[in-house]
Amino acid sequence: MPRLLKLAGLAGPVLLGLLLGGCNRRPDQGPVVVSAIGGAPELIDPARRPLDTPSRLLRDATAQGLVRFDAQGRVAPGLAERWTVLDDGASYVFRLREAEWPDGKRVTAGDVVAALDRQRAEGSRNPLAPYLTAIDEIVEMTPQVIEVRLKRPRPDLLNLFAQPELGIARQRPPGGSGPYRAKPALGGFVLLKPVPDPVRVAEGDVPSPEENVLLTGERAARALARFRAGRSDLVAGGSFLDLPIARVAGIAPANFRLDLPAGLFGLAIVSREGFLSEAANRAALAEAIDRAALTAAFADDWAPAEQILPDRLDSANPPAIPSWAVTDATARRAEARARVATWRKAHGGAAPVLRVALPQGPGANLLFGFVGASLRAIGVDLVRVPADAEAELRLIDAVAPYDSARWYLTTACPVTSDAAAAKLIDARDANDMSTRGVMLAEADGLIAADQCYIPIARPLRWAAVSLRLARWQGNARGWHPLNELRRDTR
Repeated sequence: MPRLLKLAGLAGPVLLGLLLGGCNRRPDQGPVVVSAIGGAPELIDPARRPLDTPSRLLRDATAQGLVRFDAQGRVAPGLAERWTVLDDGASYVFRLREAEWPDGKRVTAGDVVAALDRQRAEGSRNPLAPYLTAIDEIVEMTPQVIEVRLKRPRPDLLNLFAQPELGIARQRPPGGSGPYRAKPALGGFVLLKPVPDPVRVAEGDVPSPEENVLLTGERAARALARFRAGRSDLVAGGSFLDLPIARVAGIAPANFRLDLPAGLFGLAIVSREGFLSEAANRAALAEAIDRAALTAAFADDWAPAEQILPDRLDSANPPAIPSWAVTDATARRAEARARVATWRKAHGGAAPVLRVALPQGPGANLLFGFVGASLRAIGVDLVRVPADAEAELRLIDAVAPYDSARWYLTTACPVTSDAAAAKLIDARDANDMSTRGVMLAEADGLIAADQCYIPIARPLRWAAVSLRLARWQGNARGWHPLNELRRDTR
């Protein structure tokens, strides 16, 4: 387990009631109690507004997609009992299992087509909609079979369909097909009960209370206090923002789990004005940051990153390495100071002032302190503004929903050169995977040269996990379904 942080004053007085104690050994009796960091869980339509962790968990639990993730982050059957991928990823055929809506009506292929079309429709605010543009049409073949026809091959489409945002839900009355049914419970909780399995019912097998889940959403400090008091089994949805709180809350090593999924953690450079008009100046910002010291301040196991792509993925080439990454830290900072000094001399000696948009939280305080000090050391002043304010730098903290270089490049660099943007469009529209790979490799190289992103690390997530939840494990998707926690999930 990573070392404790020296964070006096960062976590705040809310932690005064969290005293050190032993690990959570709640017996495997009664419902699994889950505190997810965020607001009250709601069955929200992702086409209308984004979902926080409690609402993502609720949607995943009650409105499963065609496929879903298992405990290891692998694609597993959901509403579809089986599927076939044809033409190298240009067509997906899904056979639905027998399932019902909460009112007892049977789920049909037409229902599924309507639900998916809503999420990918023009104007949808679903965060996955931009990555569904290769879909030409979704067709009802029979009442139990649908086909997803694509304009261009997408071999990794199943990982997108497994995301909670593409869970199959009915709008009126709202609800999904399971694997749980939800109803309100006392204390702001939602009680989740497994949808009856006809085979188990026929055999007289009645679900046990241990198969139920009580889900609530709350602040990290409150969730940790509940866990420390032995009144919950899982704190879900922790990130770098609240890690400082978790690290001084007295959670035993046996219960604290660090999760390092695939994705991005860094600063997007979203302005091309003033000091940031030149790529070399943008590179100076990336050169200034001591990534190893920054990540170690949070957790020893959090490795720094110096490039956008974690691996080759579907690009034709290995990840492009920024020019500054081939020099040592001392040389980088000397070059960065020289670049800033040259700019200041040409602009009356004043230091460049940049705004960074960050969310609220003790982890963001720590991040701002490190990045601000690094930039001051090369002669740049950094000002913190709210996450939704105008800024030159913007935090990117995102888990990859699927394994494509296009997701990494478009997410890291919402503002980039015209040449790089054109290559990303060419990659999106490529008619075969070979051409797509070449376009992605060229875009990766152009973006590395454009210096539009400051890589820091991969996303950091954490959880507090009771020993009764033997199946919880970190995975590349950073996702832990509520029906994949206990050993006996039948």
